[in-house]
Amino acid sequence: MKKFSQLLISGACLFLAGTGLATTVIPPSFDELVSRAQMIFQGSVTDVRSEWTGEGAQRHIMSYVTLKVEDAIKGNPGSTVTLRMLGGTVGGETMEVADAPKFKVGDRDILFVENNGTQFVPLVGIMHGRFRVEKDTTGQDAVFTNEGSPLSDVTQLGKSEKAASAGRPISKQEFRQAIQAKAQQQVGQLKP
Repeated sequence: MKKFSQLLISGACLFLAGTGLATTVIPPSFDELVSRAQMIFQGSVTDVRSEWTGEGAQRHIMSYVTLKVEDAIKGNPGSTVTLRMLGGTVGGETMEVADAPKFKVGDRDILFVENNGTQFVPLVGIMHGRFRVEKDTTGQDAVFTNEGSPLSDVTQLGKSEKAASAGRPISKQEFRQAIQAKAQQQVGQLKP
């Protein structure tokens, strides 16, 4: 009986450990992206550095992603923003957060930022809060998801990722205008 209860307890611990490690990110809708973001901006990554922080069991790797702000869309990001994110590589050791975006110098992105410095990945919906700005087939700046799929319909974000990327990518300017219109609508709804 003692062996059976030890086995049962061990099995329960393994089950709990396995479920505790899984992370589910519910894709936010376009409304949620805009409303939850404290700042939204387009920027270019100018620096990515990682370092160890903390002591003992609290020791972990943090990455600092610095972006030159090219276009402030919501909030007041200033001329540069440094995102503080859990994970990275120091020497030969790597600590990764599942589904966290990976930045490199030269990346151009539109970011929906919330709780920078206190949230382990300070983007709304982790990877869903990053949109890449890249040249489309005509050479114009267009918007793509973190995974590289074209963003063609902002109204489908959080509903059907397949439908959100079913057509031609929207231009950076179209995306900016949609964000500003949604932010103004949300401010209007807050006023009595």
